[in-house]
Amino acid sequence: MKTFLTTTALLVLALPAMAEIKIGASLSSTGPAAFLGDPELKTLEMLVEDLNAKGGINGEEVTLVAYDDNGDPNKARTFATRLVEDDEVAAIIGGTTTGTSMSILAVAEEAEIPFISLAGAIDIIQPVKPYTFKTPHTDRMACQKIFESMQKAGITKIGMISGTDGFGASMQAQCKSVAPDYAIEILADETYDPKDADMTAQLTKIKGTEGVQAILNPGFGQGPSIVTRNYKQLAIDLPFYQSHGVASDGFIELAGADAAEGVRLPGTALLVADLLAADDPQKPVVDAYKAMFEEKTGTPVGTFGGYAHDAFLIMTDAIKRAGSAEPAAIRDAIEATSGLAGTTGVYTFTAEDHLGLDLSAFRMLEIKGGKWTLVE
Repeated sequence: MKTFLTTTALLVLALPAMAEIKIGASLSSTGPAAFLGDPELKTLEMLVEDLNAKGGINGEEVTLVAYDDNGDPNKARTFATRLVEDDEVAAIIGGTTTGTSMSILAVAEEAEIPFISLAGAIDIIQPVKPYTFKTPHTDRMACQKIFESMQKAGITKIGMISGTDGFGASMQAQCKSVAPDYAIEILADETYDPKDADMTAQLTKIKGTEGVQAILNPGFGQGPSIVTRNYKQLAIDLPFYQSHGVASDGFIELAGADAAEGVRLPGTALLVADLLAADDPQKPVVDAYKAMFEEKTGTPVGTFGGYAHDAFLIMTDAIKRAGSAEPAAIRDAIEATSGLAGTTGVYTFTAEDHLGLDLSAFRMLEIKGGKWTLVE
């Protein structure tokens, strides 16, 4: 168990005369989802430090109380309870994975504490829960964006190979649900365990299925990288689509640029910052976050840190507008957020929509020469 307080926050705690706003976080900064959670934690620490250097929120300093749940839903529940009962935070950001998010939201809803999840599954915000919001596009939206792209390419028959983790299983179900809307027929449907080291058997079955025109791999973590390498080894000559769960430079590194060549997936503006039009409403925030993160960490910016950036932006914007750090006031202000440009999209929440993004927030990307490019 680790507790992180930013350097700035520690200085604030030493000055009792200064008011503070406590924001809690439970993130998977170590463990199997660390490639997601580590940049999320670094992002939050960086943004808290920057915000406090500029005077905080309405003159009040922000303290980040962050725990490392190691990707374990049981630990996430324990830490969420601690954040509410012991640390007395005004709001929570986190839930690196779908599993940890579901644990945290159960605690947050019971305590009536606003919570912004950083995970993908649609179940987090559908049905709508009063105090729970999230920043990444849903897995259902990813399916829709991919199927839109397939339609344009004249693809109607596909094979799927999905991870059995929470995200992979959820996206597999969502893709099956929306496929008929796009006249997409799923001819082969294979799965793999996230810990599997070889998926050639499943891919060989799909390759041998008559009529398959493209392959889709819902999943995140190391699994899709292995699938991509196996795909290359089997010399499968079909369009290959991945999920937004692997939208990072880390995926290209794990899979290898040669194997990842031509892979398509729905991603965020952050991955193609240099390709954005000058009048793109996301460009200023994308450029600012990218520059700050890369200077601070010495590592490339990625989609997942962007989810944390947007959660912090939404949370602090709501606190400013509410003029209060009372949880109910923050919740109401988040739900009233309109036209707020983040790295992932432009957010407009309503009582019926606690994601606040539509399909236009997704960019269809293709890996070419080891780099992300926009699909025209």
